[in-house]
Amino acid sequence: MDEACRPALPADLTTLAELVEAAVDELTPTKGGAVWARREAGPLPATDRLSLAMDDEEHLVVVGTLDDVVVGYGMVHVESVLDGGRLGRITDIYVLPDARGVGVGEELMGAIVSWATDAGCFGVDSLALPGNRATKNFFETHGLVARAIVVHRSIDR
Repeated sequence: MDEACRPALPADLTTLAELVEAAVDELTPTKGGAVWARREAGPLPATDRLSLAMDDEEHLVVVGTLDDVVVGYGMVHVESVLDGGRLGRITDIYVLPDARGVGVGEELMGAIVSWATDAGCFGVDSLALPGNRATKNFFETHGLVARAIVVHRSIDR
């Protein structure tokens, strides 16, 4: 199998929206996933959000492929922080379960970090839900380590 990564194209929007929906479906039932879906995942369908990001030079949307078939995607944007520095914020990185473990995620992460470096970012951040050991391990493999813990209490209504 030949894994690769390339910038997302307008022709990828339908597939990208399906991948976003798959990511939301996979993560929502996990610990922390319901709040993540409401706060970070964005509205579905995602085509408008993805299209806007693809047209913005402060964003990068990439697709990961196996034998030229799109099986994953990543999205990062530049966030200006309080001291004026630039931080790359990875908002999305997802590979279909059957395509994991063969290098697609590594291709996506390599493209994201390279873009953030070229964009003058001092680092990259992302989010890993609690208990999602595979995601935590993946990020640590690429040099991302925990720098904060978000705590939450649900209020029943």
